[in-house]
Amino acid sequence: MGETAPHIAPRLTRTVVLIGMMGAGKTAVGRALASRLGVAIRDSDAEIESRSGLSIEEIFNRYGEGFFREKEAQVIARLVEGDPAILSTGGGAWLDPGTRATLTGAAAVLWLKADIDLLWQRVKHKDTRPLLRSEDPRATLEAIHDARVPVYALAPHVVEVDPGWSIEDTTDAVLAVLQDVGAVEPAG
Repeated sequence: MGETAPHIAPRLTRTVVLIGMMGAGKTAVGRALASRLGVAIRDSDAEIESRSGLSIEEIFNRYGEGFFREKEAQVIARLVEGDPAILSTGGGAWLDPGTRATLTGAAAVLWLKADIDLLWQRVKHKDTRPLLRSEDPRATLEAIHDARVPVYALAPHVVEVDPGWSIEDTTDAVLAVLQDVGAVEPAG
C-alpha cells in the first residue's frame, strides 16, 4: 500500500475582508476560511477594544461615532499589512470612503449579500446588537440595510448567501470567488 500525500491547503495570496450586514455570516465564514486556509483571523473591533480598554459601545457613547471611525480607519490600515489573513471589520467600516480605499487597495474585499428575511432570522433573538435596540428592531434592520446596500454594492466581489446554505457552503462559495480572482491559489 502506498502512502497518502498530506493534505495541502490552498494558499492565501492577499488579505481577505468580508463585508456585509449583521447576520450575513462574516464572523462565522471568516473563522471557517481562516481555519481552512491555515491563516490568522484579525478583528478590527476586537483590536480597538483591546487597545482602548473600552467596548465599542463605550467608545461611541463617550467620544462619538466620528472618533470611533477615525480610530477604526487607523487600526484597519495597520491590520491589512503583513502576512495575508482574514480581516473581520464592523458592518460600518466599509461605509467610510478612506477605509474603503485602504481595503480595496490592500485586500480582496467580498460582500456577503444576504436578503433581509435571512438577516432578520439570524439576528432577531440576539440582544448583542446595540443598533437593534429600538421600538421596532425589524424596521431598524431594514432601514440600516436599505442605507448600506448601495455602499456594499461597491465591493469588488460578491457572494449571494442562499438561505439554505450552511457555513461550510458559504465558505465554499467564498473560496471559489477568491480562487477566481487570484486571492487564493489552489492546493498544489
